[in-house]
Amino acid sequence: MNERVFAETLALQVLTWLLQDDDRAQAFLAATGADPADLATSAGTPAFLGAVLDFLLTDDGWVTGFCDAAGQPYTAPMRARVALPGFSQMHWT
Repeated sequence: MNERVFAETLALQVLTWLLQDDDRAQAFLAATGADPADLATSAGTPAFLGAVLDFLLTDDGWVTGFCDAAGQPYTAPMRARVALPGFSQMHWT
């Protein structure tokens, strides 16, 4: 599987995981400004999928929770994020 396909597939899994919990779903919708009615059309766009991963990556607990549930290594969300549009590596200096 190429990196782009891996990234899009993982981001869709993350979106599903986020939406399975009301608190996580509300936090995601509030943070992204997404509307529940728009999710079906937005979920197919690489930029939106990047935003899904950006949101997940803001909380270590969410990263580990998702990865544990999905059977993925803890590095998978960042690996996926790098492969999607809009990634900008943070510089801490």
